[in-house]
Amino acid sequence: MRESKSWRYSGGVLVVANNNHRKKLKYNQHSRHCCWLWPPVDTAAMRRRISWPMVCGVILFALGLISLFTGHVDSNLEWYSQKLVKHRFWYNKMGGFGRAPIDIWKSKSSKLYYGCSERGHHYASPVHETLSNGYLLIAASGGLNQQRIGITDAVVVARILNATLVIPELDHYSFWKDDSEFANIFDVDWFISFLAKDIPVVKRVPDKYMRALEKLPYTMRVPRKSEPQYYLGEVLPTLLRRHVVQLTKFDYRLANDLNEELQRLQCRVNYHAFRFTKPLRKLGHKLVMKMRNMANRYIAVHLRFEPDMLAFSGCYYGGGDKERYELGEIRKRWTNLPDVLPDGEQRKRGKCPLTPHEVGLMLRALGFNNDTYIYVASGEIYGGEETLQPLRELFPNFYTKEMLASKELQPFLPFSSRLAAIDYIVCDESDVFVTNNNGNMAKILAGRRRYMGYKRTIRPNARKLSALFLQREKMPWSTFSSKVKSAQRGFMGEPDEMKPGRTDFHEYPSSCICKKPFNFSHLDYQRTINNASSYGHNEGVNSRNNDASSSLEENEDDVFLAD
Repeated sequence: MRESKSWRYSGGVLVVANNNHRKKLKYNQHSRHCCWLWPPVDTAAMRRRISWPMVCGVILFALGLISLFTGHVDSNLEWYSQKLVKHRFWYNKMGGFGRAPIDIWKSKSSKLYYGCSERGHHYASPVHETLSNGYLLIAASGGLNQQRIGITDAVVVARILNATLVIPELDHYSFWKDDSEFANIFDVDWFISFLAKDIPVVKRVPDKYMRALEKLPYTMRVPRKSEPQYYLGEVLPTLLRRHVVQLTKFDYRLANDLNEELQRLQCRVNYHAFRFTKPLRKLGHKLVMKMRNMANRYIAVHLRFEPDMLAFSGCYYGGGDKERYELGEIRKRWTNLPDVLPDGEQRKRGKCPLTPHEVGLMLRALGFNNDTYIYVASGEIYGGEETLQPLRELFPNFYTKEMLASKELQPFLPFSSRLAAIDYIVCDESDVFVTNNNGNMAKILAGRRRYMGYKRTIRPNARKLSALFLQREKMPWSTFSSKVKSAQRGFMGEPDEMKPGRTDFHEYPSSCICKKPFNFSHLDYQRTINNASSYGHNEGVNSRNNDASSSLEENEDDVFLAD
């Protein structure tokens, strides 16, 4: 009976199957090309005399001769090879699904992007203060960075309402009890002058308006994430009638999905109009220089592990009844928080800040050596030095603002917002910024570092990492490190990790990030291949692509994140 033969492609091998035998032909894994051959003559003698590599060589030699004399071979092999080249580039561009190397110190895309928040050609000039619809007062809420977000949004609201913004009033009654005013932290004159082409800003409401008021300014609290239409429909009529309106608890009160001009205004405020006062800038830059003098590059770690954060998160870290009582008492300050979940449930969901020890383990697993210099930005760490000790042991070159400038810091110690401003400066200037949670400072700095050209910013994939930390003692370090690197894919601050609109605009200001004009690089590689294909099968494309790939591989930096 005649033999039945079948050919199939399976898991990187070409399988020849018949009734009597099965032979696997491996193909070249590096080039991802394979030879498709007709089945051999079914004689034992032929099988002994002819080797498959010899047959492949003969066929490829024949194809080479045809190509030499015709200039082109229009075959499925060439079409397939072009597809593989394109797919390989896309595969590497997207991170290789966990296998392509990533420089842990610097994004290779950082030179391709820049911040762009210029006003459009049809952007209308603001009206004069006396012709505006009234004066808008803002009572910010929360810590320094939460208030910063609120003030940024307040400028946009003033633009929407065609109102004059009064320099905002900061929160003096939150957990930190900081009585700092706007002028103690930010350069008021710079703020006013920089926004002069966007909205009128004044330091206070003119006396004639204040004397005309029968009572204190009318106050309103708008819903969170309100659309511009809400402000036009609900706030503007009141402003026109009363001339002075105050919006209270103003944090996250503006929607994300604004038009591009308003979003670019947010960027101008957040990344340009806010400038810290001279004393804060001077001390902040002094700390940066001290870190630079000790090492060419350093990591800044924002450790949000203060008691209020842990209480707000509802997480449990193994401190027993003492921890449950202390954090439970702080948690009572908020009346609208959900019930605390059973121990460990929040951590499994990735809702808990990483401990200092876990941050250190993550960084070492990613490839940062123990001689790396780190600057730790934090307030009062829950558990004190005992909680910080494991991180110090993993990174002995451990510094804080208190360690670097104990004497110069004395005037600022009673003011948490001013201390946070100093930390902000040092973190912003760092080579790598790392956070243990996704709080307000983490979001603002992540957005700013993207705006400044995708400076390396690492945020933990807490959901996957929490499971790894629980299993850490059950696996060798090499396995743990490999799994951490895999878990952190998409959390290293690379372009295209986030999609516009999927996260808070302050964390990913997509409308304000532009790509530089064409420049041949590994990210423009695909464009070159497409152009070559669109103009016909040009000679030598494959060889040029291979040369470009080799050049890129030779230029890899010394430290990588690779599985």
